[in-house]
Amino acid sequence: MAILLTGSSGWLGRHVAPMLRARGDQFIGLDPAPGDWTTHIGSVADRETVRSIFEETDITGVIHAGALHKPDIVRYPQKAFIDTNVTGTLNLLEEASTRNIPFVFTSTTSLMASQAIRDETSDVAVWMDESFGPIEPRNIYGVSKLSAEALCRQHHLTKGLNVIVLRTSRFFPEDDDTHHSLSGPNMKMNELLNRRATVADMARAHLCALDQAPQIGFGLYIVSAPTPFSRSDIMMLNRDAAAVIRGYHPDVTRLYDQKGWQLPTTLGRVYDGRRITRNFGFSYETDFGSALTAMMRGDPSPLAHDARYTSPLLS
Repeated sequence: MAILLTGSSGWLGRHVAPMLRARGDQFIGLDPAPGDWTTHIGSVADRETVRSIFEETDITGVIHAGALHKPDIVRYPQKAFIDTNVTGTLNLLEEASTRNIPFVFTSTTSLMASQAIRDETSDVAVWMDESFGPIEPRNIYGVSKLSAEALCRQHHLTKGLNVIVLRTSRFFPEDDDTHHSLSGPNMKMNELLNRRATVADMARAHLCALDQAPQIGFGLYIVSAPTPFSRSDIMMLNRDAAAVIRGYHPDVTRLYDQKGWQLPTTLGRVYDGRRITRNFGFSYETDFGSALTAMMRGDPSPLAHDARYTSPLLS
């Protein structure tokens, strides 16, 4: 009996795997690249590889975290995204459906951000929860993830598979690949307000989802650190985000000044990741307030930063 963890050499997988082990779960780590937690080298896009793992092992659940990501767009052709993110997901879903085992799929909030949202053309900040739409992905990464989400829903509706889709906000440690005006740690801290969570919280959410999938049936949840903002803030966030932030956290200016950091002047979107806490009792360990407290105490930041990090290459 074992949990199949895909993407076990990736940033999320290498945090999920030790949590599985710590709670006594056996697991198989599948990834095209070698890693400390990877037991099988191979791609989810290879149907025979996927089939053989299911046939040779009593798989009792799947956490499908393996994927090509947005920074990979410059490294791979579009077909690689379809092969890995769509066909690979289908291969896993079909095998899991024949065994009726819980399935957790790692998706992304990136697919919710159209080009207009990314460019912040609205007069107010866009409040983005699970009911947000229409969904208009701006690149092949988002397109492939939205397609895979649809496959997850289809396999629940037609085959009764218990599936949880987690739309994860930012949690990778590398620098932003498009914005360079702030230091990496400063930007990550700012993003914790509206579009980031720690990798530890992301990993914990996946384990919780795996446990809850049989009771939920099908669920789609945004995973992003609880924002201090409310919907009533959306106009001011677009005009003077720093003032809004200081209203919730009066000490922030002093703490940021000590580090030479800057608060965001505007925020164009807010991902609301609180539904997952209401529906099945998941709780985040880190939000902007707790990270500020850590800063005040001189504790290490809960936000991992590694400007040299790149996701493992496909074989």
